[in-house]
Amino acid sequence: MANLPSPKRSRDARTASPGSRFGSAQAGARFAFTALAFGYAFLYLPIALVIVYSFNESRLVTVWAGFSTKWWSALFANEAMLSAAWLSLRIALVSATVAAVIGLAAGYALARVPRFFGRTLFGSLVIAPMVMPEVVMGISMLLLFVGSDQIMGWPNRGFLTIAIAHITFSIAFVAVVVQVRLADFDRSLEEAAMDLGATPWTTFRTITLPLIAPAVGSGWLLAFTLSLDDLILTQFVAGAQSETLPMRVYSSVRLGVDPQINALATIIVAVAACALIFSGWLTRRKA
Repeated sequence: MANLPSPKRSRDARTASPGSRFGSAQAGARFAFTALAFGYAFLYLPIALVIVYSFNESRLVTVWAGFSTKWWSALFANEAMLSAAWLSLRIALVSATVAAVIGLAAGYALARVPRFFGRTLFGSLVIAPMVMPEVVMGISMLLLFVGSDQIMGWPNRGFLTIAIAHITFSIAFVAVVVQVRLADFDRSLEEAAMDLGATPWTTFRTITLPLIAPAVGSGWLLAFTLSLDDLILTQFVAGAQSETLPMRVYSSVRLGVDPQINALATIIVAVAACALIFSGWLTRRKA
């Protein structure tokens, strides 16, 4: 007959198990911390190197030859780069603003109108740009603009065509953000306002819109970032005289990494960091 474990040994094992579980938890925490540290290093160490080498004397990005700001001076004297940056900024502002307005309406319709004719098709068309490859969108937009130009002589490829293309794929992101926010919205506030005699438009303007404004602002920022950063779609719909900042940077990098690109990247990182700090300050202030 096999020997069975004594009750005392079983009690000892149960007594030791919390310590072993604590040791396992510590090991798991150390592994998670190490993995997180490597992940952040992988993400942010290249950015730190770009910032450091933007002040490098040498043109070679792998050789440190001393501190210098000549590449910053060269960047601000580069009219082609500044012109491309100004064009990208204008396109991003226009496309983000228009996409925020249309996306707000689309998200509100999807969240507040449960049934209307073609709702499923409408929702699919709104979300489609999020899952559709940009190459496919670029080809379709190019065919549309070329055909329209041949038939009506409008529009010429340039600022307008790029803005239309960016608006088209940015609407989906704004609509999704607004729809998610409205799904958790307390409708009793709207009902109370309407019970007091407010019209639907007044209720939306004074109650709903201020409360979902952070979501609309987040959608606007997302659309602005996507427009400012887009390269693939822009290359299809841009004209010969319209070169955005991503297009200019890409053409420069193909010929070799120019230290001016490091200075430009440093400016972009600094602006993004300031925006994050300001956003955090506003959040803490409201809290």
